[in-house]
Amino acid sequence: MTNVVVVGDGQMGLVMADALVARGVKVRLWGPFPTHVDDLAERRKSARLPNFMLSDSVRVTPNAEEAFLDMDVAINAIPTQFIRKVWGGLSKVVPSGIPIACVAKGIEIGTNLLPTQIIEDVIEDGHTTCVLSGPTIATELVSRQPAVMVSSSTDERVAKRVQDLFDVPWLRIYTHGDPLGVELAGALKNVIAIAAGICDGMELGDNAKSAMLARGLAEISRLGISLGAQLETFFGIAGVGDLATTCFSPYGRNRTCGERLGKGESLQTITETMGSVVEGIATTKAVHALAKEQGVDMPIASVMYSVLFEQLPIKEAIGVLMTRDLRAEQLRQ
Repeated sequence: MTNVVVVGDGQMGLVMADALVARGVKVRLWGPFPTHVDDLAERRKSARLPNFMLSDSVRVTPNAEEAFLDMDVAINAIPTQFIRKVWGGLSKVVPSGIPIACVAKGIEIGTNLLPTQIIEDVIEDGHTTCVLSGPTIATELVSRQPAVMVSSSTDERVAKRVQDLFDVPWLRIYTHGDPLGVELAGALKNVIAIAAGICDGMELGDNAKSAMLARGLAEISRLGISLGAQLETFFGIAGVGDLATTCFSPYGRNRTCGERLGKGESLQTITETMGSVVEGIATTKAVHALAKEQGVDMPIASVMYSVLFEQLPIKEAIGVLMTRDLRAEQLRQ
């Protein structure tokens, strides 16, 4: 039997543990906040997923050394901006060479590193990473509704191993050979999802929202190509598939954040009351820096940066996008 440790007791950590248990895998779950973990171990429930009950088969522990003892694979479900601190603290207990799969989506502010790159930066003992991504709203996975993901790694054997771990009736996992593109797609779509949510909050209509998705996909693709990813990746499950779900689902945190902005709430109020991390906010700051560094034209991301960090009024932001110079439609610059 394969032994898997899930690092992170948030929504994605819980639904990943649920799938692994259903697959017949021995699972331990660890989180960085002992009081939260102790409460989960006792009650088997989390306020973040009120309709979910964690199987008694999952061993929940606040002890990192116990969590990683004799583990064969690790799954990271820690949000991007906290990966460095959490995994840096775990570095001494992670077994040598075990594969580390990652479901976090974002870009680290300051370094512009992706989640697996952060892990590789702090865990240096020859660990192969794998990106596990796709259109996966946790509230639907809790109900075991059908979903599709990709398992992507530079090592095909690792990608197939993670694929097999999550081979349960409600998940279909494809392997994929472009982990950079998959991870970039998962991060960048959150920026566009906030913009799509603003369309909802301002009641701009379906035409405007669909245009935001289409042009947002063009921006995502341009930046991805400039960084060495494959164009095709952004038109697959991890690209347009995840983008559509994030922009349309009423349960998507990033879309919801944008909707509340569009209705006039302040960013501070939203972040203080969301109850979970809105990855797209920090990612917008990182993308703004990356686009400048790469010389990539990303008008939606640029305007979103001004809205979130420079107090640009949203109505003015819409005007900026609508009055840009006329040009031919294109994906590449």
